[in-house]
Amino acid sequence: MAHPGTLHRYTKGLVAFEHSTPHLDKSPKNTIIWIGGLSDGLLTVKYPAKIAASLPPTWSLVEILLSSSYEGWGTSSLAQDADELEKCVKYLRGLEGKNDGKVALMGHSTGCQDIMEYLIGPNNAKSSEEKDGREKIDAAILQGGLSDREAFGDYCEQNNTTAQLEKYVKLAGDMVKEGRGQNLMPQSPDNPVLELFGSPVTAYRFYSLLAEGGDDDYFSSDLSDSKISQTFGKIPKDVPFLLLFGEADPYVPSHVDKEALLKRWADAVKSNGGASEAAVIPKATHNLNGDAEEVIQGLVDRVKTFLRETVDGEHGGEAARL
Repeated sequence: MAHPGTLHRYTKGLVAFEHSTPHLDKSPKNTIIWIGGLSDGLLTVKYPAKIAASLPPTWSLVEILLSSSYEGWGTSSLAQDADELEKCVKYLRGLEGKNDGKVALMGHSTGCQDIMEYLIGPNNAKSSEEKDGREKIDAAILQGGLSDREAFGDYCEQNNTTAQLEKYVKLAGDMVKEGRGQNLMPQSPDNPVLELFGSPVTAYRFYSLLAEGGDDDYFSSDLSDSKISQTFGKIPKDVPFLLLFGEADPYVPSHVDKEALLKRWADAVKSNGGASEAAVIPKATHNLNGDAEEVIQGLVDRVKTFLRETVDGEHGGEAARL
């Protein structure tokens, strides 16, 4: 199936695809940059095209290709993703007609970790008052931001391979400490998750994804309020947040209360003076591929309302807060 649009070369070797739909302005000034999860690439998740087709005429949606896309995630890092994201944000702001527009980041799965890294990592995004830091963004949408540590831990618990997982997480941590973090994990047949990964994985990325306190460990339900205050509680207050989970997301362990977890994150954003909204999308799975049209429309409507009422401020600029 052909998808009309524009392919942007935002930096050497990397591109971003801007969906084109009949209702768009000739040059929409505002942009959502959509960031996929592990193994995703251009058009591998279907719902971004639905969002693009439903946006107001002044907004368009761009799917970004990162070095970590497709099978590249296993040898990459959130920090590298954030650096490349910033290049795309700067590129879009430099385009004629977009230089005074808004840029929102929307992450799916690990794309959500990328957004957190962009906003609160070592080179975090600046607020409107700051001169240093990453290029400012105007909003963030996190869809399906789950804990890989909990997801794979739950899988191994169900398959009685927890001990093997712990063994290889320790091995990965030891390799990182020894300066061998960029070496690939050994292809051991008793490693219970390598087959699931489906890609070569460095010791660093293995540890980052699966160890408590790893660089990817933003969304685990067992993180303390103190830890969450150092992540969601550090979100710039002028970056409104929309937090979304699928009710039927199979990668969230059954013991996790999705609504309660979203509320903890949203409350932490508010504690820093920010605006946050959160919702569990009824019947939605992780990436919504194969979900019923009315389920996908539920996600689309949430995003549209957030842009209209919170980002564009059509109702007096007052952001809805959870």
